[in-house]
Amino acid sequence: MIQHEVRVHPSTDRLQRTEQLAWKLAEVAADPVEPGPDVVGMVVNRVVDDVAVATAALARHAPTTARAQARRHPACGRGATVLGLAPGDRVSPEWAAWANGTAVRELDFHDTFLAADYAHPGDTIPPLLAVAQHTGATGAALVRAVVTAYEVQVALVRGICLHAHRIDHVAHLGPAVAAGLGTLLDLDPATTYAAIGQALHTTTATRQSRKGAISSWKAFAPAFAGKVAIEAVDRAMRGEGAPNPIYEGEDGVLAWLLDGPAARYTVSLPGPGEPRRAILDTYTKEYSAEYQSQAIIDLARRLRDRLPDLARVTDVLLETSHHTHHVIGSGANDPQKYDPDASRETLDHSVPYILAVALEEGQWHHERSYTAERAHRPGTVALWRRIRTVEDPRWTAAYHRPEPEFGGRVTITLDDGSTVADELAVADAHPRGARPFGHDAYVAKFRTLADGVLEAAEQDRFLDLAARLPVLDPAELGALTVTAADLPDGAPGLF
Repeated sequence: MIQHEVRVHPSTDRLQRTEQLAWKLAEVAADPVEPGPDVVGMVVNRVVDDVAVATAALARHAPTTARAQARRHPACGRGATVLGLAPGDRVSPEWAAWANGTAVRELDFHDTFLAADYAHPGDTIPPLLAVAQHTGATGAALVRAVVTAYEVQVALVRGICLHAHRIDHVAHLGPAVAAGLGTLLDLDPATTYAAIGQALHTTTATRQSRKGAISSWKAFAPAFAGKVAIEAVDRAMRGEGAPNPIYEGEDGVLAWLLDGPAARYTVSLPGPGEPRRAILDTYTKEYSAEYQSQAIIDLARRLRDRLPDLARVTDVLLETSHHTHHVIGSGANDPQKYDPDASRETLDHSVPYILAVALEEGQWHHERSYTAERAHRPGTVALWRRIRTVEDPRWTAAYHRPEPEFGGRVTITLDDGSTVADELAVADAHPRGARPFGHDAYVAKFRTLADGVLEAAEQDRFLDLAARLPVLDPAELGALTVTAADLPDGAPGLF
C-alpha cells in the first residue's frame, strides 16, 4: 500500500494534478487488477444483500417516491432496471440509481465500514449496476467496478474524518462511485479525475440529515450521491473539468470543511498491480438498525435470560465508545431519541430505544420492532427512559484499533440494588464474531426479507443470476433485478 500524504496547498504552489488525491484515486480506478476469488465471492454476497434489503423496503414511502420519480425519466438507449418493476420497464441510469439506491438505504440494513469516518459501501452498487446495464457491460466488468468503489471508499473512510466537522459521510461516497464508474467504463485517469472532483463538490453536505428528527432524506442522501456521480462522469466524458485541486486547494474541502489550512491526512491506497481487498474489511448487518447497535442487540439477547423481571429494572447503563455515545446514544443530546413519536429513521439511530426493545423481545425485526404501537407500549417507554449511555475511554480506544471493536458494557440495576452486567466487543455476525456471515447467511437474509414480497420462482431466478455474476453476459446482467406485484404508485409530484 502507498501512503499518500494529503494537505492544503496555497494557490501559489500550483499543485500538479498528478500530485492530488483525486488523481491518485483515478489511478487506482484505471489499474487493471483482476480480483481474487474471495473478493469476487464477497461482491456477489453484497449484491444479494443490497437487493434483499431493498426488496423489504419496496412498498415503503421513500422508495415508492423515488421509484415514481424514476419512471418519469424513461431510458434513451438500453437504460437500467428499477427494483420492483419488470426488467423491460427501463429508465435513464441516473434515475435507476436514484430509485434503487433509496430502496437499498431505506431500512439501514446493508453493509457498513467504520474507521475514522463511517460508510455503507454497498451504496456504491446501485449506480454501478445501473450504468453497467445501460452500457451493456458484463458481470465481470461490474465486479471490477464494485471492487474499485469499495477500495476507494474504505481508503477515504480510514484516512479522512468527516463527522468531526459534521459533514455527512456521503462526501466519501460520491468519489467512490465516480472511481468505480471509471473502472467500469475503462476511462483514462484524466476523465475519472474530473468526475471525482465534480462528485465530491456536489455531495458535501452537513450531518443534519442524521441528527435530531431524522427524516426520509437519510435514505435519499446516498442515492443522490450515486445519481450525481453518474452525471459527473457523463460531463467528464464530454470533456468538462472540475474544481482543482478539490481536496487540497486553499478554498477546498480540507481547508474550509474539515481540519482547516493546517490539515494533514494520510490516505492509504494500493500501488500498481497490488490486489484490491478492502471489501473484505467491511461487514453487513444482521439487524435493521445503526451498525453500532448490532453488538448491543446481541448483548441484550444474552442478558435477557438473566433478568428476573424487567419491571424491576431501575437503571440501565451502557458504557461504550465516543462514537456510539455521541451518535446514537445519550451524548447526541437529541430528545427525539427518547420520543415514542419519533420517526423510524430516528429510532434506528437511538441505542436506548433499541436496547429497551431488544431486552424485552430478545430479537429484532426490521418492521415489527419499529411500529408506533411498539414504541408506545408503557413498559417499553418506562424501560427506555431508564437507559443512558456514557463514553468509556476503553471502548473508544477499542473502536480505533487496527481490528476495531464496536460494542460496549451493559450494567442493569434492579430494585433491590443487585446488578446484572455483561459486555460484547463485536456483533455475532461480524467477521470476528460468534456467527460470522457467510454466503448461506446472505441467501437466508434475502429469502427472509423477500418472503411475501417476491414469488418463490422470482427469488430463485434472481439468486441464480447473482451467483453467476462474474460470468454474466450483458443480457443476463440486464435482468439482474427483481419484480414484485402490487407496488404502490406514489403520490403525484412535479413530473
